[in-house]
Amino acid sequence: MKLKTKNLLTLGELSQKEFSQLIDYSIKLKKELKKGQNKPLLKNKTLTMIFQKPSTRTRVSFEIGMFQLGGGAINLSSNDMQLSRGESVEDTAKTLSRYTDCIMARVYDHKLLENLAEHSSIPVINGLSDAFHPCQILADFMTIKEKKKRLKGLKLAWVGDGNNVCNSMIYGCALSQMTMSIATPKGFEPNSKVVKEGKSATQIELTSDPQKAIKNADIVVTDTFSSIHNTDPKRTKKFLPKYQVNSKLMKLAKKDAIFMHCLPAKRGSEVTSSVIDGPQSVVWDEAENRLHSQKALLVFLINA
Repeated sequence: MKLKTKNLLTLGELSQKEFSQLIDYSIKLKKELKKGQNKPLLKNKTLTMIFQKPSTRTRVSFEIGMFQLGGGAINLSSNDMQLSRGESVEDTAKTLSRYTDCIMARVYDHKLLENLAEHSSIPVINGLSDAFHPCQILADFMTIKEKKKRLKGLKLAWVGDGNNVCNSMIYGCALSQMTMSIATPKGFEPNSKVVKEGKSATQIELTSDPQKAIKNADIVVTDTFSSIHNTDPKRTKKFLPKYQVNSKLMKLAKKDAIFMHCLPAKRGSEVTSSVIDGPQSVVWDEAENRLHSQKALLVFLINA
């Protein structure tokens, strides 16, 4: 149970085999936990968590995950560190590498993560950046595998902003050979380099038509219209009402399609309550699976 990569910053570092093994191992760990068969696979290991951007799911799932694996987690905000007083990222990485076994960082600028990983001798995990959110996608594909029993050949429809989650979702679809149809307003498309990489492994469609994207989809996914840096309310007007996932739009997907959202959701904006609380929604399973998929990732990286 080990990965060739030292770090997980985008999801693009993984092979198809490694991605599949991570998903399957996540499901295995979940089943074992439910049966009370939790194993201290990371006994006496420590995870240091750096939060520039606050979080509910990321912090709680990583902290509890390390506890369940027999290790511990330390939470550090920017104000808790000398980074806020001018210490370089390089020096911070080298220092933490002497104390802890893994670093998870949730940051605004992806370049900070790259710098941290370059100068760290221990694994670095992207807990979210402005460019990617790989941990969320591991949980998402774990959830899809649980619900659909397979990944290859399914169609995933993304509706809304081509943001950090969308970028990592493209890698997930490529790694699982799932087709992806992405509907965004013009100017809000995902990273073009990531799209090009994704197209080399699977079918990735870009459109400005949500109805076209969702037609016959097995999975429908959306996210908040506010970007990590931009909370301007005028931005949301460019998405509404066309890109809102509502009951009418969901009817264009397959009858057994599932709805996913990484949360937190803005009800009445990117999704209606009738959808997120409806029978097709799996958002709470998806949220829970952050715990199990991240435990699998930690085991694969720290025990490598």
